[in-house]
Amino acid sequence: MFNKILNVRKYPSYYYQLIWSLFVPFYLKAKSISFKKNIKCYGFPIISKADESSIFIGNNVVLCSNSNFTALGVCHPVILRTLKKGAVLNIGDNVGISGATICAAKKIVIGDNVLLGANVIIIDTDFHATNPDNRRYNRDSEQTNIKEVIIEDNVFIGTNSIILKGSYIGKNSIIGAGSLVSGKIPENSIAAGNPAKVVKYL
Repeated sequence: MFNKILNVRKYPSYYYQLIWSLFVPFYLKAKSISFKKNIKCYGFPIISKADESSIFIGNNVVLCSNSNFTALGVCHPVILRTLKKGAVLNIGDNVGISGATICAAKKIVIGDNVLLGANVIIIDTDFHATNPDNRRYNRDSEQTNIKEVIIEDNVFIGTNSIILKGSYIGKNSIIGAGSLVSGKIPENSIAAGNPAKVVKYL
């Protein structure tokens, strides 16, 4: 809503950065989001938090929700959600996020100095049951099809990649653009493809 009201092309970019720096912290506090200092937002993120769950954002995190402020552009604002009671979404220090969707039903941990390219998706649940019977309304997957996601420090995840439940990405690794990760990626490696496989070690 705020991005539509504010026509970025009408005023200098610093004008909007000032507005976002003033209003986004109030928005986060209203959503009961824990965050450290120096969070920088370009556009307003979309954030929702389930009862008795937690979202934590570290120091010097950048949330880019506006295509005028990132070369690749974004399909939508940054989306941060916890879906169930007790869920945890933890974002470390010096993390850059551009138009990503991150949904935690149990636990998603993103380490320090992680870069998430434009429109990355990170989820720890299937959202719907795999059993075809009454799949649309069957909520069993909320209890059984959940596995935490861990992304270690200094990882770079390329644009439009998808990180599925149960994934682990070791420190310093790179995930190629458009990849689908559904398992363990060792540290100091480059992985790409669907499903993502190691193609090179750093």
